[in-house]
Amino acid sequence: MTNFPSEIDVAIIGAGAAGLGAARALENSGLSAIVLEARDRIGGRAHTVMAAPGIPFDMGCGWLHSADKNSFVAIAQQLGFAINKARAPWREGSYERTFPKADRIDFFQAIDAFYDRAEAAAENDADAPASTCLEPGNRWNLMIDAISTYINGVTLDRVSLHDMDAYEDTEVNWRLSAGYGALISAYGAPCPVSLNTRVTLIDHSGARIRIETSKGTLSAAEVIVTMPSNLLANESIRFDPPLVAKVDAARGLPLGTNNKVLLALAGADNTPSDSGLRGATTSSGVGSFQIRPFGTPTIEGFYGGPFARELEDAGAGALSAQAIDEIVALLGSDFRRRLTPLAESRWAHDPFAQGAYSAASPGHAGARAILAAPVDGRMFFAGEATSPNFFSTAHGARDSGERAAGELLQELDRQRT
Repeated sequence: MTNFPSEIDVAIIGAGAAGLGAARALENSGLSAIVLEARDRIGGRAHTVMAAPGIPFDMGCGWLHSADKNSFVAIAQQLGFAINKARAPWREGSYERTFPKADRIDFFQAIDAFYDRAEAAAENDADAPASTCLEPGNRWNLMIDAISTYINGVTLDRVSLHDMDAYEDTEVNWRLSAGYGALISAYGAPCPVSLNTRVTLIDHSGARIRIETSKGTLSAAEVIVTMPSNLLANESIRFDPPLVAKVDAARGLPLGTNNKVLLALAGADNTPSDSGLRGATTSSGVGSFQIRPFGTPTIEGFYGGPFARELEDAGAGALSAQAIDEIVALLGSDFRRRLTPLAESRWAHDPFAQGAYSAASPGHAGARAILAAPVDGRMFFAGEATSPNFFSTAHGARDSGERAAGELLQELDRQRT
């Protein structure tokens, strides 16, 4: 924990991957910096907990997406974190008993054709909801929509085609047995952070920027803002003068809902390790499961979109109960006595997240660039929602923090010449 100063060169708002990326990029700049974090921990939407002895569980981000381009891969290697490069169980790794090969082939042909249509439609100047690219009457449409809730946090009618097309997915996905949140916490450990420091006002009307917090007032020459888009959209932190364009951009980049659940599995040796569990579905409100991740005696579940929000609103334990019901329906009544809830996330009710990750609403794909743009050469913006191609990911957030710090340093160089 860093002592709270009254004056600083650079104040960074938020100690998630973006804020930590900015702080690490400024380490050798000669500038004094502090990261102001409302929570009692660093990491933001990356958070690893010990769900049971010897079983770390990522409540937030858990996959090194686009791992061949993911900046956290090299960081993991530098910090000595073991990387699991086993193929993700989302296609070929599906559990045969619940999703037979013939159905899987038919489904993946349908979803691949959907993405081909979406890619072609994204070439049009006019944006549209991604749902317009579903084939009318296709038996797999609701399952494709369910996949959207996992990827985007929202159903396809709320996803911009232009934004979806901008996302860069290399389809290389790796994991960290110790937890992604644990890696990001280790990455941020050297950073000067003031925890339990809630920012309420950023007053940029004067020669220096005045920041009002729960620990007192801080004066800064520059500020890097890394708050989630929902907090900007609902003005959880006020700007004076108001930043109307930023608020409007953030409202076009709402955070969807995604939550995870971990269940202990008794008699786990009788089930396949690292296997995807899913069945054909007639609803977009359904979970996606992984049996025995990393070989642990557990089943991990993932829920997204309106259904995930409905479960979260129902209160603690609702997600676990739903997951158990779905697994029992897939694997048999014997599994009800074998499953015990260990952990579940509730990101929409987290006051400092208010959701999972951003998806641009139809017509708002350009909002990412607006949200990322500096203001007055002394306020800079980062966070996964500002990433042009890797939004909704931890590495996209980290890279955006590094980008914002670079913009700040370039601006200072320009002012000196």
